[in-house]
Amino acid sequence: MTVVDDAGTAAPARRHAVLGVTGVVTLLGSLDAYVIVTLLNPITDELGIPLNHLERATAIVTAYLLGYVAAMPLLGQTADRFGPRRVLQCCLVVFAVGSALTASAHSLPLLVAGRLVQGAAAGGLLPVSLALTARLFHGRARPVALGSVGAAQELGSVLGPLYGAGVAALTGWRGVFWVNVPLVLAAAAVTRFTVPASTVPAEAAPESGDHAGKPRTDLVGGLLLAAALALLVAALDNQDPQRSVLPSWGPPMLLGSAVALAVFVLWERRSQVRLLDTGRIRRRPFAAATAISFCAGVALLVTLVDGELVAQSLLGESSVGGALLLMWFLTALPAGAVLGGLAGRRLGHSVVAGVGMTVAAGGYALIAAWPLAALTAHLGPLPMVQTDLVIVGLGLGLVIAPTAGAVLDATDPAQHTTASASVVIARTVGMLVGVAALSAWGLHRFRTLTAHLNMPIPGTAGFAQAWPTYQHALHMALHTEYSDIFRATAVVCALGAVCALGLAGPSSDEPVR
Repeated sequence: MTVVDDAGTAAPARRHAVLGVTGVVTLLGSLDAYVIVTLLNPITDELGIPLNHLERATAIVTAYLLGYVAAMPLLGQTADRFGPRRVLQCCLVVFAVGSALTASAHSLPLLVAGRLVQGAAAGGLLPVSLALTARLFHGRARPVALGSVGAAQELGSVLGPLYGAGVAALTGWRGVFWVNVPLVLAAAAVTRFTVPASTVPAEAAPESGDHAGKPRTDLVGGLLLAAALALLVAALDNQDPQRSVLPSWGPPMLLGSAVALAVFVLWERRSQVRLLDTGRIRRRPFAAATAISFCAGVALLVTLVDGELVAQSLLGESSVGGALLLMWFLTALPAGAVLGGLAGRRLGHSVVAGVGMTVAAGGYALIAAWPLAALTAHLGPLPMVQTDLVIVGLGLGLVIAPTAGAVLDATDPAQHTTASASVVIARTVGMLVGVAALSAWGLHRFRTLTAHLNMPIPGTAGFAQAWPTYQHALHMALHTEYSDIFRATAVVCALGAVCALGLAGPSSDEPVR
């Protein structure tokens, strides 16, 4: 099928131009998700947040994620109704507004509000780009195109911290967000001349659409699901995991999330207009793809969080050194996304996703087996650490294109953007749930292993002899904690590899056409 332009004529020559635009748009949204990493210190200094209350600054990070996850389902269906061009342009304009609000904020509440607006706008960029790419490219070309968009998304995690540090060095932290304004407005203008108004022909629209033959928007369902996801994100935002698995507000918010989700399910069963019409979906590959995306999300954030902790606590690296070490992992992610797209042309979604999750599982098993003596010897860069981080990065990158492609293949064209959003949401929820669960378990394990230790007091008799023994015991406990976490992550990836079997072959529940 060819792209349909404003006049309804075929315009296949636009495909690669649109792919470039969507890649840039996706990268812009991804950059700001990670750019904050290197800006927290100057932001907290300027806003006067004291060192003993740095937990207040976590809202700057979680607000973006909260808006991103909460707005995505509704934006996905809105794009299915009004077309990708309008939604991309609106998201970019709102992103510019959020950037300006963030850059001009002189109080923490305004700064958090700006990040929330940014995240909500960014929530539409990736799923719209994935769905648009799926409609532009077909057959063997589609996996490569989807892999390119996925690579642009992952490239943001690589360039974000470096980009933020570089721009902030020249203009201050506010300049990082002011620069967004002309960039995204220019991107919005370019979409007017490159992105088609619609890629779904009239005959593909479901019968439940409005007078124009377009699917109606399930506003109530979208808001209910957004509320459930927002409450879940807030419940897992634990600023002091050493005291408890969840923050004090966690249990009531989890209950609220469950209630909102239950009401959402009831609404979707009774409503004539649904956020995602399951009658037009091949359920097995759809469920398998979202499960794989969830598992990949767990592994991704565990690597970012615990990889940094291993670097600082056992390898003796600074925070900058730890970030540079993770670059081996972060650089392999987009490379794996491109490779996954290329391999998908010949091997299919199931094989590529299964291989990717299996490779990742093997990589995490290798990481779990890192010997303590080698880590704490401080003899310079360790090739095994760098190699294993590349392995897990390539493995997780390989699954990006096949999961996106499988969901799009299993879904009616009129629901492509909403379906793409479900994959991104599954991965984001996996990141939140996985790191919260595994970190809480790891901290409990560490406390159990160190409960019998008594820290030597400087200046007391025998301190010089007792301190090395105490440090070694702490290192052993940390090593056990991290090894268990990475071993559990390997199991999660192995489960993802099993789920990849669900992507293979025809399904008995073909979508209604």
